[in-house]
Amino acid sequence: MTSTDSGSTSPKPPAKDPWDLPDVAGLVVGVLGGTGDQGRGLAYRLARAGQKVIIGSRAAERAEAAAAGLGVAGVEGADNAECARRSDVVIVAVPWDGHAKTLASLTQELAGKLVIDCVNPLGFDKKGAYALKPEEGSAAEQAAALLPESRVTAAFHHLSAVLLQDPAVERIDTDVMVLGETRADTDIVQALAGRIPGMRGIFAGRLRNAHQVESLVANLISVNRRYKAHAGLRVTDV
Repeated sequence: MTSTDSGSTSPKPPAKDPWDLPDVAGLVVGVLGGTGDQGRGLAYRLARAGQKVIIGSRAAERAEAAAAGLGVAGVEGADNAECARRSDVVIVAVPWDGHAKTLASLTQELAGKLVIDCVNPLGFDKKGAYALKPEEGSAAEQAAALLPESRVTAAFHHLSAVLLQDPAVERIDTDVMVLGETRADTDIVQALAGRIPGMRGIFAGRLRNAHQVESLVANLISVNRRYKAHAGLRVTDV
């Protein structure tokens, strides 16, 4: 009598360790909007951790100047299209008002790529920062709609550009909320975050949950203004 006939079942494989993350040291990371504060800061931190980084900008000359200005080996500059073509993973750190236009112009170059959207749709008035809600639900979901052949994730929203760019800061003690549809992709993003001393990448759900993650930046801006701080996030009991 076979095991099927006897009604016995095979034991389930053990659950995967959530901290068993891939080796990402060999990946080339492109940063669209790498001449802005957030993009430049992320490029600096990843390059300082040993990652090969390409800064992208609408003008190659600006990107090359930004790359040289970081003073870290392994950083190059290129126009956005060349940056996207040559990178394995592409971080989108462009201003919100240029988000859709930039991605729509790069659908071919970003096809098949792992895209990490870190854009926060925000407005500002006399009362301070407030969250905007795109028609698609979030910046990350807008990216996914515009890039149907890319693997879109969301991460790196809550990082202080001031701390990222400060060479005197050795560690940035914060967690990075990572969202996406496929575990293999979010694992890669978590591993990239973990290369920066002090950071952890924490899985925080699918892209449909990106709006509240992006929106929380408005609250952090209020915290920073009141307390003259560079606040980040920590997830407890994980």
